[in-house]
Amino acid sequence: MIRKLSHYVGEYKRITLLTPVLMVLEVLFEVFIPYLMGHIIDDGIKKGDMDYVVRTGLLMMLMALLSLVFGALGAILACKASAGFEKNLRRGLMEKVQKFSFANIDRFSTASLVTRMTTDVTNVQSAFQMMIRICFRAPIMLTSALVMAMVTNRKLSLLYVGVIVVLGTALALIVVNAFPRFRYVFEKYDGVNAGVQENLTGIRVVKAYVREEHETKKFHKASEFLYKRFVDAEKIVALNGPAMNLAIYACMTGIFWFGAQIIVKSGGTEMQVGQLSTFMVYTMNILMNLMMISMIFVMMTLAKTSGERIVEVLDEKIDLTQPENAVTEMKNGEIVFDHVDFSYSKNSENLTLQDINVTIPSGSVVGVIGGTGSGKSSFVQLIPRLYDVTSGSVKVGGVDVGEYDLRTLRDKVSMVLQKNVLFYGTIAENLRWGNENATEEEIRAACESAQIREFVESLPDGYDSHVEQGGTNFSGGQKQRLCIARALLKQPKVLILDDSTSAVDTKTDAAIRRAFREYIPEVTKLIIAQRISSVADADMIIVLDEGRINGIGTHDQLLQNNAIYREVYESQMRGADFDE
Repeated sequence: MIRKLSHYVGEYKRITLLTPVLMVLEVLFEVFIPYLMGHIIDDGIKKGDMDYVVRTGLLMMLMALLSLVFGALGAILACKASAGFEKNLRRGLMEKVQKFSFANIDRFSTASLVTRMTTDVTNVQSAFQMMIRICFRAPIMLTSALVMAMVTNRKLSLLYVGVIVVLGTALALIVVNAFPRFRYVFEKYDGVNAGVQENLTGIRVVKAYVREEHETKKFHKASEFLYKRFVDAEKIVALNGPAMNLAIYACMTGIFWFGAQIIVKSGGTEMQVGQLSTFMVYTMNILMNLMMISMIFVMMTLAKTSGERIVEVLDEKIDLTQPENAVTEMKNGEIVFDHVDFSYSKNSENLTLQDINVTIPSGSVVGVIGGTGSGKSSFVQLIPRLYDVTSGSVKVGGVDVGEYDLRTLRDKVSMVLQKNVLFYGTIAENLRWGNENATEEEIRAACESAQIREFVESLPDGYDSHVEQGGTNFSGGQKQRLCIARALLKQPKVLILDDSTSAVDTKTDAAIRRAFREYIPEVTKLIIAQRISSVADADMIIVLDEGRINGIGTHDQLLQNNAIYREVYESQMRGADFDE
C-alpha cells in the first residue's frame, strides 16, 4: 500500500526528502538549549560569572533562532509536499475512475467513490504530512533528549525505561483494538453519503410527496448509528491521553524525588540544581515526544484504513482493455450479434442475455421492445462496449467491438442513455460534449433535428443559457432532446436512443424520428421504447423477453406472428393510426 501511494508524491519528491533534513537540524539546535541553560545556572549564576551568563545566553538565543528558522522552513515544505501529494492522489483516482467500465463502476457505489476521493484522501494527506515532519522530528528529539539526559545523569535516566515500556504496551493495545473499528466506521460513511446524495438528487420528489420529515428522520438515524460507532472507536483512542498524563506526572514526581535526594545526599557532587533543571526539560521533551509518537500511531491507524480503501480503487483491474493495433476507422454502421451471452457478474450462471443472434443493416432504423428486465438496455450497451460480452461476439462495421480503439468506437457509436445527464455550465458547453469543435451552425442543426432549437433560441441567452448541475432547471423532455442533440453532434455511424424520448409527447417524438430519416439516413438508429408508436415505422423491430429474442420483424409482421408484441399493441394503441 505504501509503495503504491508513494508513487503519487511525484514532482514533490525533492521537498519531501528535504523536510526531514530540516527537522533533524531543528532538533539538533533545540536539544542543546536545556544543556546550556543548566550550565548558566551551575557555572554562571551560582558562581556569579555574568560574562559567562551573557555569552551562553547569546549562544542559546542563536540556537533558538536557528531552530525556529529550520522548523518553520520544514513546516512550509511539509505543507507544500502534502498538498501536492493530495493533488496528485486525487487526480490519480479521478483518472482511474474515468477509465472504469460500467462493470468496474458497479463494484463501487458512487457514494463510496466520493468518500474515498474526499475524506479518505484527506486522512492520507494528513498522515503524509505528519510522516515527513513529525515522524522524523519526534523520534529524533526523543532519542536526542534521552542521550542528553543520560549524559546529565545516567542513574536518574533509568526511570525512562519503565515509562517507555508501559506506554509502548498501552499504545500497541490501543492501535490493535481501534483499527478494525475505524475501518467499520469509514465503510458506514459510504452509506451516509449515499443517503445524502440520493436525497439531494431527488429533492423535488421528496417535497412533492411531503417526505421531508421522513428523510430527516432517516438521516438522523444513520447519523446516530455512525456517531455511536465512531464514539466506540474514539473511546479506545481516548485512553491514550490519560495514559500519557499518568506517565508524565509519575515520571516528573520520580525525577523530583530521586533528583532531590541525589543532590542532598551527595552535596551537589553527583548532581547540581542546574543539572536537575536540565533533566526536567529533557524529561518534558521525552514525554511530549512520546505523546506525539502515540498521536502518530493513532493517525496512522486512521490513514491505514483510508489508504487501503484508496488502493482498492487504484488496484481495481479495468475490465475493458485497449487492444494492441486497435482499429481506428469504422466502415459503416452494420451491427451483428453472433450467439451473444451476457452476464453482469462473471461468476454468475444467471445470464442477462442469452444466445442473441441478429444482423442490423447499416442505415436502418431498429426498434427494441420488451418488458421491464427483458435486457433491452443491456443489449444496446454491448454495442459501444460499455460492457463486454460473456461469450459470442458483437461486430460493428464488420469488426469485433473488442478490436476497436475505444475512443473511435464510442465516437462512432453515439448513445443517449436512459438517465439523461446535463452538466453545470451553458447549453452550448453541454452540446459540445458531443463535439468540442462544433460550429454554431452544426449546433443549430443538431438542435433542429432533436426538436429543441426553437425552445433554446427563445431563451434570453439562447445557447449561452445557464444549465444547473444535472439540468434541474429544464424539464424531462427538454433534457432528453438536449441529450439527443449532443449525441447527434458526434456525427456517429450508429445512434442509440435508450428510452430517450419517453418524456416528450407523441407529436414531438414523431417529428424527431422524421428528422432522423431526412437528415441522417445513413446512420444506423436503434430506438428502445415503451410506446409502440415510437418504433412502429422502424425497418426492423426486435422483441426481447427474459434476455432472449422473442421475435424480429416489421410492425405488421409482428402483429401477425408475435404474441408479446400484439399484447403490448392492444394494451397501448388499440385502434390507433400509426401512419406518420
